[in-house]
Amino acid sequence: MSQLFTHLKKDETTVFSQAFILKFSDSVGVDWRTLGRWLNIGENYLDIIDKDNSKSDEKAYSMLTKWLKMNGNPTLDELKTALKEMKRMDLIKIVNEITKTSNSPEISCGFSANKDLSRLSAELKKYYLKNYGKINELQPLLKAPANVDLMHKFVDLCIVDAAKPQTDAVFSVERKEFLKKQMSYTPIPYSNVFMQEISVILISGIAGIGKTWLLRKCLLDWSNDLIWKNVGLVFYLECRRINQYENISNINDLLSVFYKDIISNFNISIHTTLFIIDGLDEFKFFNELSNPELKCNYPIVNVLAEIQNYKHLVAGRVYAIDQYQTIYTDCSDKLTIQIMGFNDNGVANYVENHVIEENKEIVKATLKESPIAKAMASVPFYLSSMCKIISDSKTINKNSFLTMTDLYANIFLYFLRKHIIKNNQMIYQIMENDSNKKYILNICKIAFELLVENKVIFSKEEFQTFVSDFDKNEGNFFGFIEKIETDLGCYYQFAHLTIMEFCASVYAYNCLSSEEIMTNEKLKSCLSMICGLSNASQNSLLKFLVNLNPSKRSHEKSIFLYSILDRLSKSLSISSDDSFNDFNFFYECFYESQSSFTDKIKSIVDEINEQLFGGWRISINDGKTFYATSCDNYFVNYYIKSGRKLGWLSVNKNILSDEEKNLLIRCSINVRNVVFYRPINFEGWKPKDKIKMLFILISRYLIT
Repeated sequence: MSQLFTHLKKDETTVFSQAFILKFSDSVGVDWRTLGRWLNIGENYLDIIDKDNSKSDEKAYSMLTKWLKMNGNPTLDELKTALKEMKRMDLIKIVNEITKTSNSPEISCGFSANKDLSRLSAELKKYYLKNYGKINELQPLLKAPANVDLMHKFVDLCIVDAAKPQTDAVFSVERKEFLKKQMSYTPIPYSNVFMQEISVILISGIAGIGKTWLLRKCLLDWSNDLIWKNVGLVFYLECRRINQYENISNINDLLSVFYKDIISNFNISIHTTLFIIDGLDEFKFFNELSNPELKCNYPIVNVLAEIQNYKHLVAGRVYAIDQYQTIYTDCSDKLTIQIMGFNDNGVANYVENHVIEENKEIVKATLKESPIAKAMASVPFYLSSMCKIISDSKTINKNSFLTMTDLYANIFLYFLRKHIIKNNQMIYQIMENDSNKKYILNICKIAFELLVENKVIFSKEEFQTFVSDFDKNEGNFFGFIEKIETDLGCYYQFAHLTIMEFCASVYAYNCLSSEEIMTNEKLKSCLSMICGLSNASQNSLLKFLVNLNPSKRSHEKSIFLYSILDRLSKSLSISSDDSFNDFNFFYECFYESQSSFTDKIKSIVDEINEQLFGGWRISINDGKTFYATSCDNYFVNYYIKSGRKLGWLSVNKNILSDEEKNLLIRCSINVRNVVFYRPINFEGWKPKDKIKMLFILISRYLIT
């Protein structure tokens, strides 16, 4: 697409700058449509503009942008002629004032007559203290309007070094890598990061971990002269909003959009400036920005690239930051960090500050007793969600967060009831309504289509293919799905990507065969949750999400889990470098299903014992997460109880958690081969049968 202003003459490009359009749009008001007619814009376009925008200034802005695109060589005289026909001499006067100001020599040299650097800095600080002192708490899907006081109730987030890259953008992989890194990291003090003079700071973290909390806390600290004392101006820019202005062609115009009530035509190049970019992974043209060799016709990409010449801080999902940092090969003054969420003290402080007194003990007990709740509590999004769900139920229900699939289902249904259905009906009553089932299946179908196409955003036309009577029903989906408006129209995206993955799993379970699921490589990240949906427990809310498609026969569901686990078992191998990870993934899927050792499962297990040398194997090592150990324990309990003998137990860790000690003792009861990669001291070794081989590797350790 050609740039918006490329067809204008040089003098007209100056006149019709972004600043001009924004200021004039504010003045036109409700007469925007009349002006559009005098500028020969068709009624159909005006209808679309009217429908896609809610405020008069937004409608005027879209109308003027459309006129500039349609007209081969628009001039100021044409605009004034249209205003004369409308008998709006007041608007002509405003046009003259704006253009006169734009051509003022004192502005072209860098300053507005009434604003010097110190005054502008003071106004920015006042703005941040007023608007970012409180932030909407991270509720399910970021929609509930409860405020968190960042100045007085901010819960410290754990910051760690992020030198090791992660290039896989699959959501479940990102989650697993996060849980693995949780097991071992050295926190970096806040002061070491934000009180130093560093030109480039890159901040990564999984969805919902608290990146935006941290950035806004930085804005408040700068406003209170606690950090960045040598920085004159700090500008905070969200990529979700930047996406709306893809035709902005310079930094000044971009700032005029975000800070139009503060900034009036100045040149930031002469100031000490720091830019904060939030949500890099949500930028529509992320690939073009992170790959400068790619050709891109959207001016906004060049604007963000230009920001790299200033001091800047960029935050985004782990995979996005890892890809983006490759453009800084020659930058020595750069720091890359990752947000790990809350540590144990942070979780305790959050509960203390944000849960009412009568519910605190219930919340604390649930977070202590549930392995999943304990593992995910460090992520603010999940912790906030769990606190709300537990507080509402007022009882300890271990089944609510027994598996990762249970956690997602509870968050999904909680949000459905509170923010979509908007009543206090019980979940079983809501799910008795067929229209609610249809609604859920539609949401899940959209998520599935996006996931298999590896898309995060989708257009209005794509949305229409999913929803009948789109114009009437579009608003019903907002909450799970967000609408983002741009110069060229609207696009849509899921409000939270982890929920999108869960929804895709629900659709796959309800509408696809096990064969279709296993042959679709894009669904690999969903397999454990798809198995989790096969959980037959009547004490789990999952039962309300597995009967959304009447055409799927009960016979298919009865063999569903077996078919998936059977296919997974056939991919197990002892020869691959990743053999233990293959076994771990099988254990995860089995754990999520909460299945017992049925005859069908036993047949899968026995086939592996016959076909693979050594049979089933368990590993305990430094990189293993608390969640993965829970999955191993679940499988081993059934396996040993069934009288079967493990093939291999591998231990490469010298300090074990209670959960790992239980796993080691349980495995040692009945195992053929044991390998200790480090000397270890433990109690409870009670072999039931003789161990065939015992290896203890001591060559790496000095024995005194």
